[in-house]
Amino acid sequence: MRSKFDQELERLNEELIEMGNLIESRIEAAVSALVNQDVELATRVANGDKEVNDKERDIEDLCLKLILQQQPVARDLRLISSALKMITDMERIGDQAADISELTIRMANEKYFKELIDIPQMAEATIYMVRESINAFVNRDVDKAVEIIYYDDKVDKLFDMVKNELIEYIRDQKYSSEQSVDFILIAKYFERIGDHAQNIAEWVYYAITGEHFSWS
Repeated sequence: MRSKFDQELERLNEELIEMGNLIESRIEAAVSALVNQDVELATRVANGDKEVNDKERDIEDLCLKLILQQQPVARDLRLISSALKMITDMERIGDQAADISELTIRMANEKYFKELIDIPQMAEATIYMVRESINAFVNRDVDKAVEIIYYDDKVDKLFDMVKNELIEYIRDQKYSSEQSVDFILIAKYFERIGDHAQNIAEWVYYAITGEHFSWS
């Protein structure tokens, strides 16, 4: 019975990795579409929620099956319940990639008034957070989970840089205020993706230790 249960837990790991790969690719596509003003790619991201939502439902079904049929012990139950929390954050990351792409479509016919540097860095940092938080769960790596929890500070600092710079542009009325606001919104969506990735890492920490992460 335990061997069967361990096989199902390994399947859960594989499903989480697959969902992680899906949302990573959505973030990558969203930032690529933004930088290159690629409306076709942005439209695919904006309309591409189904695959992520289907994977979320598959993982939910697997977790409920493990709980109802296998009678997991306390440690296993923490892993399963944490996975259920993780996929909620992962699904929201996919939604935010779609939100970014909708703004890309809205700005499709405008020339950007500045080169995009900090926003792609935010995307890169959030992709790293998503990937490594899921790896931390699969490998039961509490140190990696803690690293990712604190790594969100980098995303927050980049957001503050983007926001403050664009607010100055709006204040000085040198460039399009509407485009500046759109870029602030895009940066905010990436900041939220970082928050969700941080949440995933905190659930990993709980799954492994049985304790909620303390900032003290």
